Amino acid sequence: MSILDTLPKSEKPGVLLDSEVVHALLPQKDPFAFVDEVNCLYEVDGKDALTATKYILGTEGYFKGHFPTEPIMPGVLQVEAMAQAGCLLAALKYEKEIEGKRPAFMGVDACRFRRPVKPGDVLTLKVVLEKFRRGIMVFSGEIYCGEEAVCNATLTAAMV
Repeated sequence: MSILDTLPKSEKPGVLLDSEVVHALLPQKDPFAFVDEVNCLYEVDGKDALTATKYILGTEGYFKGHFPTEPIMPGVLQVEAMAQAGCLLAALKYEKEIEGKRPAFMGVDACRFRRPVKPGDVLTLKVVLEKFRRGIMVFSGEIYCGEEAVCNATLTAAMV
């Protein structure tokens, strides 16, 4: 039985795991948790993938100082949101391989920001596990607001 089989599923349409479950799984905690829901787990070309949601409320603390007259979500936090989605994918699909370990960010490659993220945006986070060898995971990540691309990057993490 996998961890996914034991977790309470959301009753909200289009949501697999709601915020309570997601925040229990993530090692990051408020105010540094940047994934609100897991929508689905699936495969892309034989690789494990996850889609999640982050709601940008406008009440987040970073908006007070990050261009307060024209607030936008810092790009580094967008990258962190993709990394946390990757962490959730690892926790849900590779629990035995990562048991007792936590992810440590090793690198960000080919990162591009396509448009600013503003209060009121609903972000869709998509991550695909490209490689997992000897405790090192490489993810490709993308963020969308509706159909519009927001950010993409390749992320590397070690399980330590």
